[in-house]
Amino acid sequence: MSELRLVELSASTIVAVNNLSLKPGQEQFLAPVSYGIAATVVNPQSTWQRVVLDGDEVVGFVSANFDADDPQENFRSVLWRINVDAEDQRRGVGRFAVKALLEEARERGMDHVSVMYESGSDGPGAFFEAVGFTPVGETEYGEVIAEVRL
Repeated sequence: MSELRLVELSASTIVAVNNLSLKPGQEQFLAPVSYGIAATVVNPQSTWQRVVLDGDEVVGFVSANFDADDPQENFRSVLWRINVDAEDQRRGVGRFAVKALLEEARERGMDHVSVMYESGSDGPGAFFEAVGFTPVGETEYGEVIAEVRL
């Protein structure tokens, strides 16, 4: 693996992001990438979307939102999605993306980053806990709410 870097989502990377593969069983925990990308159109000032490159190869995608005025605390600084290509999982790509997200949140003056996810044996819970998120509650739909305090 060469040095990982982040770039903004763009016309030149969007197709590769849409084609990131998943391991069997992961698809049930992830909405289509186009849902997350659509957020940029709705909230361009608060949406933060980055593509993780390994050299020139797209290996991951991270999407977050920062809105200090959101009435719901969990939505003020929230990780909406993180995708790492199936072949590149367990190589530090996701950890790299989350670390960059947390740095961005600090620079914006946020005091935490939240994430919401479905629990399950193939779900992302173990990953989120491994990168520092702590479960703090549950949504009305039964999803786990976890956060990192900054």
